[in-house]
Amino acid sequence: MASQAPGQVETREEAALIARIATRDRAAFAALFGIVAPKVKGYLMRLGATGAAAEELTQDVMLTVWRKAEQFDPAKAGALTWIFVIARNRRIDALRRESSMTTYGLEAPEDMPDDSVDAPDAGLDGAEREARVRAAMQELSAEQQEVVRRSFFEEEPHAAIAAALALPLGTVKSRLRLAMAKLKAKLGDLK
Repeated sequence: MASQAPGQVETREEAALIARIATRDRAAFAALFGIVAPKVKGYLMRLGATGAAAEELTQDVMLTVWRKAEQFDPAKAGALTWIFVIARNRRIDALRRESSMTTYGLEAPEDMPDDSVDAPDAGLDGAEREARVRAAMQELSAEQQEVVRRSFFEEEPHAAIAAALALPLGTVKSRLRLAMAKLKAKLGDLK
């Protein structure tokens, strides 16, 4: 069995929550989600997934935990280890399904130009982009600013945002979709 993600501390709390989830305890699932989902998303991003891909994969991982909680055996692996193995497997499955290598951050072919070398004026361009994004963000409603900040700057999963703001998940996703449409219209082809 693979070890847990680097830097993760195993506790009995996660195992106890999974045992309760096996009995379909929604409160236990919400508690586990709050503890584990941000860690899973970070782990997936360290494996090379983009923020959006990591968000989707995290949702899939947590759904799998809900569906298969009764299969967790604490004698075989710790709770976090079990969850991170699911995450790793979901990441591998996603990579196999994708035809586009860049969607999940795989290495570019050798003949691709090296974008990692910054041009001398890149710092100025970055500052200008940042100022434009900040100005565009100010034009969003306070509710939209909050969900954009939490989702993109704090990298919170959509479900965690919904829980923190006491909103339905669909409302959070709608606010994000509307905010991104407004930002795209305001910023155009910002690179």
